[in-house]
Amino acid sequence: MSTITKTITVLGINGHIGHAVAEAFVAAGWQVTGFGRSNKQPIAGVRFVQGDANSVEDMHRAIGDNEVVFNGLHLPYHQWTKGRMEALHTRIIEAMGRTGKTMLFPGTIYNYAASDRHVTPDLPQRPEKERGEIRKRSEELLQAAARRGDIQVIVLRAGDFFGSGTTGDWFDQGVFREAAKGKIALMGTPGVGHSWAFLPDLARVFEKLAWHRRDLAAFENFHFAGNFVTPEQMGAAIVAAAPMPLKVSFFPRFLFTLMGFTDPIMRDIARMGYIWSNPMELKDDRLDALLGPDFGTPFEAAIAEITLPFFADLKQAA
Repeated sequence: MSTITKTITVLGINGHIGHAVAEAFVAAGWQVTGFGRSNKQPIAGVRFVQGDANSVEDMHRAIGDNEVVFNGLHLPYHQWTKGRMEALHTRIIEAMGRTGKTMLFPGTIYNYAASDRHVTPDLPQRPEKERGEIRKRSEELLQAAARRGDIQVIVLRAGDFFGSGTTGDWFDQGVFREAAKGKIALMGTPGVGHSWAFLPDLARVFEKLAWHRRDLAAFENFHFAGNFVTPEQMGAAIVAAAPMPLKVSFFPRFLFTLMGFTDPIMRDIARMGYIWSNPMELKDDRLDALLGPDFGTPFEAAIAEITLPFFADLKQAA
């Protein structure tokens, strides 16, 4: 393989996944540029460029001569409609230009049907809900740009993210919301597996794919298996990691429906409830072979890493 230029711009560096990706690429020796409205969580070794995702010029300036672009820009759930999500990705494509640069894009499981059990890259995409249709159309825009030869696009699809130190996610807002009382509330349906992705591992996969980009096609769709576990397995891992006894229950998902009467974000979350009721497992033998058999953090260790901080204050008080 010829020498690989290790330069990347992370669009949306303040997001959970954007921040994790920036950290992973810095750790792997890349020159990293971060882009966002503000530098909320500075990372040592990252050059930050302030700008607005509504501005093609701002994004183009942040991308500069960097050969890889991580597309971590996102919109709040209730702002996906009316073509706004598609318009966002169209601006990013324009900002990258006809340069042959590589875009790394985090895909979701929304593109697939509730009846899909083994979700592989070659499976036809039949979105269950409007949010899935929007995601599918967005990826089609990226694929069209790749087919024109403008850019290379590598989609990496994963389940729900989790990681240490993140806020506003399922664990912070749901599972551990009453941790101080010795209670946890599991997400999902009893006995039904759910796809999860530990953020540090997912970020490292993006780095691996960026490193191998010259061996890949103009458009690629990879699926990261991550951790496919039932709520009971998740609960057992949390209980084993916690420094105190815990009372375990299930999060009452009907609350999303009730809150949805006044909160548009909760309304859309309720509509995606099929994700929790159906065992949709991401699989990709090709990616598994590229990563190797020992890749990834053991599930119990990953859960311990995110669990312990929620009990740190209680332990100090004791």
